[in-house]
Amino acid sequence: MNGQTAAADPEALRRRALEALTTARARTSLLTECVDERDLTAQHSPLMSPLVWDLAHISNQEEQWLVRAVAGAPAIRPEIDSIYDAFEHPRAARPTLPLLAPAEARSYALDVRGRVLDVLERTPLEGRPLLDAAFAFGMVAQHEQQHDETMLITHQLRRGAPALTAPEPPSGGAGAAGLPAEVRVPAGPFTMGTSTEPWALDNERPAHVRVVPEFFIDTVPVTNGAYLEFIEDGGYTEQRWWAPEGWAQIREHSIAAPLFWRREGGQWLRRRFGVGEPVPADEPVLHVSWYEADAYARWAGRRLPTEEEWEKAARHDPATGRSLRYPWGDADPGPDHANLGQRHLRPAAAGSYPAGRSPLGVRQLIGDVWEWTSSDFLPYPGFAAFPYREYSEVFFGPGHKVLRGGSFAVDAVACRGTFRNWDLPVRRQIFSGFRTARDADAAAPGAPGGR
Repeated sequence: MNGQTAAADPEALRRRALEALTTARARTSLLTECVDERDLTAQHSPLMSPLVWDLAHISNQEEQWLVRAVAGAPAIRPEIDSIYDAFEHPRAARPTLPLLAPAEARSYALDVRGRVLDVLERTPLEGRPLLDAAFAFGMVAQHEQQHDETMLITHQLRRGAPALTAPEPPSGGAGAAGLPAEVRVPAGPFTMGTSTEPWALDNERPAHVRVVPEFFIDTVPVTNGAYLEFIEDGGYTEQRWWAPEGWAQIREHSIAAPLFWRREGGQWLRRRFGVGEPVPADEPVLHVSWYEADAYARWAGRRLPTEEEWEKAARHDPATGRSLRYPWGDADPGPDHANLGQRHLRPAAAGSYPAGRSPLGVRQLIGDVWEWTSSDFLPYPGFAAFPYREYSEVFFGPGHKVLRGGSFAVDAVACRGTFRNWDLPVRRQIFSGFRTARDADAAAPGAPGGR
């Protein structure tokens, strides 16, 4: 039963909300119980919060929205609201705050969750915008999973022995070999965004028609092997490929490869969750900024897709004219469709998950790596902030670029064909990659990585 179907059945909705909350909490526990108290309270990078801040922030948001706003109950710990307000304190400053100690944070989380389960059991899931289709519960589950992804980024930045393990992704079989390098997306209208997905967030709404000219898009994300061609061709030393701000960034910080890569004895290695390993050539490139993605695309004689191009490639079914929930159709993601949910701790090889391809034949649009687009993060026509301006509206503008598709670190509850992520174009610690596109009237590159 998918999310749209469940919206018609209150008991199915209740089960779906419970499952989403339980899944998120199990992941939060895994991410915070696999390290000791010192690692929980340390700040592993000024770009990230201490893990113990995320732990209590998750529960504080859950309390504010589900215990107070939905149930109308009094605050449990009103004195900590300002400490865990993400807008009041930048990440770099959070270690200086009087944070709850790990044991106290866990006790608070347990208290809040117990009350929330009571609220879920007795509250009618209709009659108020926050309750229709169990929206508030879905929003809180998505929020927790987004912080779980943030905590997984912190684990990647953390130094020391590995703390997490996971099985390898399924083999890509023949991988990208034998697949066309690019897919043609026909010109014409398609429906972008959604007005029917019950747990869609405000920036995904409303559904509206976009007319997109014909274009070509990569069948698979750009791989490490392809990106190495860019590096070895002097990509990081040729100013002509870079936006001015990107060129200044790589020069100032002496950037010459994706984050966590290093060259040793003629071989490229990377650090992945505490493990050093050779860079796998067939895996989608990871930990690159928007500027790096944009420079590679220029070097390759291509460009980054716009956000609307990405979504049309992912959702448009030319046979019916419909926009699907996911590239493979309307069914919720399964393990054969995409690499999601921290099931694995790396992207799968390019060309994997044939069951997840779009009707046009584009692969791995959901999961594996977040994909940078060329678009600024802007509201859709008819956008209305809900339930608070700070989720999306305050970030709109040219300062943030849109990423689409999700990564291996994203749970399915916080990932769908309409889901929009955004970040600063300098960000590299996130699980970001990209694929490229070209206009239909632009010549196809003659050789991989060539101009």
